[in-house]
Amino acid sequence: MTNGWVIVAILLCTISRGGNPAAPDIHHPDIENVVQQSAHVTEADRIASQQYDFTETDLESDGSHKTFAVHMLYGSPYDELVAIDGTSLPPDKQAHQLHKLKQTVRRRQHESPHEHSARVSEYQREQNRDRRFMEEFTRAFNFKLLGEQTLNGHDVYAIEATPKPGYRPTDSASKVLTGMRGELWIDKQTFQWVKVEAQVIHPVSIAGFLARVEPGTRFELEKAPVNDGVWLPTHYSMTAEARVLWVISHRGRADETYSNYHPSATTPAR
Repeated sequence: MTNGWVIVAILLCTISRGGNPAAPDIHHPDIENVVQQSAHVTEADRIASQQYDFTETDLESDGSHKTFAVHMLYGSPYDELVAIDGTSLPPDKQAHQLHKLKQTVRRRQHESPHEHSARVSEYQREQNRDRRFMEEFTRAFNFKLLGEQTLNGHDVYAIEATPKPGYRPTDSASKVLTGMRGELWIDKQTFQWVKVEAQVIHPVSIAGFLARVEPGTRFELEKAPVNDGVWLPTHYSMTAEARVLWVISHRGRADETYSNYHPSATTPAR
């Protein structure tokens, strides 16, 4: 799973659902309006994503791939290991993973109201952090139309995002935006993010000045429609460079592919 130490990882594992905003003039689009609309549908998708199970394949540091069935179980996700390097687990390990899943289901079914609230609240804190980040996103950059293109079968606006002078973040998570630039490919009809690329262009101190995100930190997200106006991620990659306590160099990498989205049944059928 994606490591959580870099707050910018929330940039773009957001997941969205489209509404019906008014389309801009296709000849002279109001790019600020396009980005605002895209932020709205992206936030709606993030909420809708909590109703979906899916398959996630992660590239590990040793070059192997692990595939998980991600289940939304009673308010928060559970990751079930199902394959390594594209090969299903042997029967004994499948049985072990199924046993762990069933234990988790039983535990969550019978947890006390306090235990349930504590578990779900931790997950919701992450969701609320993502929501606040999206609110800051449209305030943090100047946006410029680079052109209109076709990407992954979608007609898109290609838009450049550069730091806005004078922007003051309202929380520590959003502070990283001050050191980033990016490019967005936004679907012209739905305002969905077809692809996003972002990179850190100058160091940004975070975590109470105990850590600093460095240039070389890069992110990429690709999304596609699932159903009923919902678009969800298909691929996310990150390379993160940082210094902790100004001395210790830290490098993080993540490469995740998502597929097989389907509405969650809370308890997976077996």
